[in-house]
Amino acid sequence: MTRAGVAKKSRFRLRFFSSTIAELKKVVWPTRQEAIRLTILVLAVCIALAVVLGALDYGFARLVRDVFLGGG
Repeated sequence: MTRAGVAKKSRFRLRFFSSTIAELKKVVWPTRQEAIRLTILVLAVCIALAVVLGALDYGFARLVRDVFLGGG
């Protein structure tokens, strides 16, 4: 690689990191209370979906066992 290519790549990396830092400074970070509330919300949704999917899985497994495999 030529010196010009190396210099161009180096400038690109520097510009990338400086623009990334500039964008992160613009971010409005959630407060501690917001983060806790949203974390609890995500966990509740995950648990609810796990229960629903578990019930569906159990139901379909039971259906397959009773209807297609003769109820054994």
